[in-house]
Amino acid sequence: SQYHKMYRTVKATSGRQIFQPLHTLRNAEKALLPGYHPFEWQPALKNVSSNTEVGIIDGLSGWVASVDDQQINTISRRFRYDVALAAALKDFEEDIVEGMREQQLDDSLTESFTVIIKEACDGMMGDVSEKHGNGPALPEKAVRFSFTIMSISAHSEDGKNVKIFQELKPNSELCCKPLCLMFADESDHETLTAILGPVVAEREAMKESRLILSIGGMLRSFRFVFRGTGYDEKLVRDVEGLEASGSTYICTLCDSTRAEASQNMVLHTITRSHEENLERYEIWRTNPYSESADELRDRVKGVSAKPFLETLPSIDAVHCDIGRA
Repeated sequence: SQYHKMYRTVKATSGRQIFQPLHTLRNAEKALLPGYHPFEWQPALKNVSSNTEVGIIDGLSGWVASVDDQQINTISRRFRYDVALAAALKDFEEDIVEGMREQQLDDSLTESFTVIIKEACDGMMGDVSEKHGNGPALPEKAVRFSFTIMSISAHSEDGKNVKIFQELKPNSELCCKPLCLMFADESDHETLTAILGPVVAEREAMKESRLILSIGGMLRSFRFVFRGTGYDEKLVRDVEGLEASGSTYICTLCDSTRAEASQNMVLHTITRSHEENLERYEIWRTNPYSESADELRDRVKGVSAKPFLETLPSIDAVHCDIGRA
């Protein structure tokens, strides 16, 4: 049922009956993949190839294994993040032009477009293993990292920020663009780090640059703002390097223990930052004060792995529960 709507949409848009032999389906899928659109970044993205004609790549391609690293036993496929964003914006070309017209913006406006991106990542339930194949043994779980274009706005000549596109159903799977799929358990910190690390590096590079893309026959400049709000608590714990959800430290944003939270349901403040978690990881790794395991755990408050995906401090699942209580 999770994919039923998507299949219905494919049938409605392409007019094809989808219960067909696999090779026919694969060809139909190829026609639905994003096409190639020339674009560039100003300034050029750091540590990202300037070649823009890049299709689906191996999810492990950005990972350089050292001698000590275990061979990561997974299969992953993804788009390069900047290529995916350019293709997604081209999908909205008509909406952008129409939005500018409706807001009575000058058609020759080329600068100051801002795109808000919502990122989401979650483990997919269910058995995705290959039952009768003779391929490699893989985890029976999958993880999907995706993004949604939430809104596009432009700076008008009088300095106002005018919204020219807004996603009306931001939680629908029909506007959620898959960026990366991997066979992995979402609790597998090492595999997630290996695959999403390069994705995060590409996103960091894009924050410092502008995408130059032809929309409505003119080259226009887009700035991206990323909001990582589509991660559940389990995934946030993993990518922030925290202990799993059974930990004494129940919160991903402060140092509350279960006992403290049950005594104090009101006075909770957000105290964690990504930088602090990195410092705590170093303390956990090096144990500079030669403490016992329990003392060390108490000092780092549940940080046990190196965080790699920064998350903005906003209200999390546990704080919501505490607030409701």
